[in-house]
Amino acid sequence: MRVLVVNAGSSSLKLRVVVGERVTAKRDIPAGRDGFDASGLADFLADVEVDAVGHRVVHGGTRFTRPTRLDDDAIKALRDLTDLAPLHQPKSLAGIDAVGAALPGAPAVACFDTAFHAGLPAAASTYALPAEWRQRWEVRRYGFHGLSHSYAARRAAEVVGPAADLRVVVCHLGAGASLCAVAAGRSVDTTMGFTPLEGLVMATRSGSVDPGLLLWLQEHAGLTAHQIADTLEHQSGLLGLGGSSDMRELLDGADRGDPRARLAIDVYVHRLVAGIAAMAAALGGLGVLVFTGGVGERAPAIRRAAAQRLAYHGVALDEALNASVSGDGEISSAGSPVRTLVIEAREDLEIARGVRAVLG
Repeated sequence: MRVLVVNAGSSSLKLRVVVGERVTAKRDIPAGRDGFDASGLADFLADVEVDAVGHRVVHGGTRFTRPTRLDDDAIKALRDLTDLAPLHQPKSLAGIDAVGAALPGAPAVACFDTAFHAGLPAAASTYALPAEWRQRWEVRRYGFHGLSHSYAARRAAEVVGPAADLRVVVCHLGAGASLCAVAAGRSVDTTMGFTPLEGLVMATRSGSVDPGLLLWLQEHAGLTAHQIADTLEHQSGLLGLGGSSDMRELLDGADRGDPRARLAIDVYVHRLVAGIAAMAAALGGLGVLVFTGGVGERAPAIRRAAAQRLAYHGVALDEALNASVSGDGEISSAGSPVRTLVIEAREDLEIARGVRAVLG
C-alpha cells in the first residue's frame, strides 16, 4: 500500500509517500497566510501514485483512541476538539482539507498523538481536581507525541531483542519535548498533560510551572490570559532562559562560558533527569532508555549529562558510541544494566502503519 503521510505544521505541509518501511517521495509545501500552496501540492501529487492518506492529528480527545478513517462526522468531531488544542488542531484540519480536495477519491485516516496514551492508568491520567470539572470539561492528562513514543518503543524492542527488560523510557527531545514510560508496549505515564505545555523545558515552551504563579501574574501584574499563554508558548523554555531556542547555539555558548546558556542547559538537564527518574518509578525500574527527536538524536552532550546523573539507575554510556552514533544504535557501555539507545524519530512510519491497520 502506497501511503501519503501528511504532517501539517505552522510553516509547511510535510508530505511523505511511504511504501512498507521506505519513503519513496517527499516534499514540504510552504504555508502562507491563505493556507498551503495548492499548486505545489498538485505538482507533487501529479508525480506520485497514492493508495491512501494518513494525517497526523495532535488531539483526539476522549473519542479518538486509535487511528480512524476520516468521514464528514469524524472531521466535524475533530473541529469540535479545536478548543483543546487551539495552536495545533487548525493546522491538522487545514492539511486534511487541502489534501482531501486534491485527492477526493483516496481513503484518508487520522492518526493521533494522544491515542497512545488513551489507556493511561487512572492514577497517571487524573488531575486532583473536582469531579464536576473533570466530567464536564473532560479535564484529564491526555499526553502527546504518542506517534513518536509508540514507534521508538517498538523499534527499541527490535534493537535490544526479546530477552531484554522492556521497561522503556522514551525521551522525545525536539522543539517540543516529552517523556513516556512504556511497559510491554503500553504507555503507563508521560510528562505532557491536558496540553503540550506540561512537563519538560522545551525550545520556546515553559514546561511545568506553578499554577499559583500564573494566577499571581494575572492578579498582581495585570497580565491577560492571552499575554500569559503567548509567553508560555513562544517566549519561554530555552529561549527565555538562554536567549536562543537552538540547542546547538546554547551548547556552544555554554562551552564559551556564557552564563545564560549555561543556566539554560542546566535547567533543561535538571528537568529531564527528574522526569526520567519519575518515569522509571512508574515502571518499577528501568531496562531501556531511548533518546529520539532532534535534540535526542543529535546532542551527545545532553545524553552524556543525563546519563551521568542517572548512573545510580544503572545508566552508563560508551563515550565513543555516544559521540559517533548515526541513525538507530546502542550507546550503552559494555555490561551496563540499562540499555541506552538512540532511535531516529519516524512518525511517518507509525502513521503509515496505522493507515494499513485501518484499511487492511
